[in-house]
Amino acid sequence: MAARVANELDLQGMRAAGMAAASVLEMIGEHVVPGVTTDALDALCHDYIVNTLECIPAPLNYGGGGGQMPFPKSICTSVNHVVCHGIPSAGKKLKNGDVLNIDITVIKDGYHGDTSKMFFVGEASVLAKRLVKVTQECLYKGIDAVRAGAHLGDIGYAIQRHAESQRFTVVREFCGHGIGKVFHDAPQVLHYGRKGSGIVLEEGMCFTIEPMINAGKRYIKILPDQWTAVTKDHKLSAQWEHTLMVTADGCEIFTWRAEEGVSRPTATAAVAQ
Repeated sequence: MAARVANELDLQGMRAAGMAAASVLEMIGEHVVPGVTTDALDALCHDYIVNTLECIPAPLNYGGGGGQMPFPKSICTSVNHVVCHGIPSAGKKLKNGDVLNIDITVIKDGYHGDTSKMFFVGEASVLAKRLVKVTQECLYKGIDAVRAGAHLGDIGYAIQRHAESQRFTVVREFCGHGIGKVFHDAPQVLHYGRKGSGIVLEEGMCFTIEPMINAGKRYIKILPDQWTAVTKDHKLSAQWEHTLMVTADGCEIFTWRAEEGVSRPTATAAVAQ
């Protein structure tokens, strides 16, 4: 069964968790500078999540079993050709020109808020800027396809069409997911697909949209740490993510940030809360 908001308590819980997750990304931006380590960014986020927000960092010790180690840090930091699930490290010092995705998931009063954002470290290349911009546009186009009565495949179709029209490729091994009191729940939200395919969206359904777009080919590999996914051709990758709920005429975005403005119709409800 798909994750959903069932009542007013769920709605307020998801709003609070989404707002908390978004605030972490707003807080950490000024610290993303040349010379900082990804481990230092993790420490700052962990302290803010635990001590300021009084939340739980969902990635910390997540997973494991079947020979895989649990995720050892509180955030994911994916640099340049890292597609997702990059593990913060004291040995990974950011340098001018790097692009970085920071992926945040917090648990507040039992509810999950999941979101990610791209950051430039110093001055990025023209290609990096274009990839990051197009990937964010892919997220918004996916969001624009959401409304009660639409099909799940409409989201992936919108994302894939835009990415490929800009000569980029869509990673297919990872997808968005249902979310609420459970971190990863049904449905799986593919970032590619056919219009009119998949389940029909219903009011109250909650899920993430989190397209991962590559500058080169779509193929990836997992590093020996069992978590870090990288592009096989070592070309750049970018990702943006929001947590949202389906409404009758669009969606409410729980993880919307003030920097994204108020002009997009699908964002109006989230910003107004």
